[in-house]
Amino acid sequence: MLLVAGVLLVALGFQGSSHPLAAPSPSPAAVKAAIKAPPVLPVPQALSTTRSLPLTLRIPALGMSVPLLSLGLNADGTVQVPAVTTQPGWFRLGVTPGQIGSAVILGHVDSYLGAGIFFKLRTLAPGDQVDVDLTDGDTAQFTVDSVAMYSKLAFPARRVYASHGSSALQLVTCGGVFDHQTGHYLSNIVVYTSLSAVLPPVPPAT
Repeated sequence: MLLVAGVLLVALGFQGSSHPLAAPSPSPAAVKAAIKAPPVLPVPQALSTTRSLPLTLRIPALGMSVPLLSLGLNADGTVQVPAVTTQPGWFRLGVTPGQIGSAVILGHVDSYLGAGIFFKLRTLAPGDQVDVDLTDGDTAQFTVDSVAMYSKLAFPARRVYASHGSSALQLVTCGGVFDHQTGHYLSNIVVYTSLSAVLPPVPPAT
């Protein structure tokens, strides 16, 4: 994945303010290790797609169908987060959902206005379905493998952002305890998924 040292590998939730709040980032050493990790060869016969930009994220268990924003890097090298709480964003410097590697989608958990798009992300369970509609007409269908919560001081940058030889999609938001003194959540929620099907476009009815 094409990243730079010092990126902020979190999706920020924020409360009590009209602006997103900063949060602790992984150490530069941890980020560099994730970026410079030796390439992992694809798993033999691993299911994958060609590079195609993601348009829509759909999570049936949450009743969610929402257009995706495109996220890059801020001027200071941190990962951008969505400017609104109602849409998640795909980190465009990584692979697209369905390619070999780890695609990452980040979204807010809440704001001073109420629940954000990923407020219920933590309720997903293994076996739940996550679909991403792509610009080429295909739908990359993922299955939830696990849901984990990490202290932001121990965010697993390599596990979330690095390639592991198969097609993975990680969904990231904030969670755990909200520290009112610092204005930060203390943890991140990460939903790990793996590609389970590639669905072609549905032909128009005749």
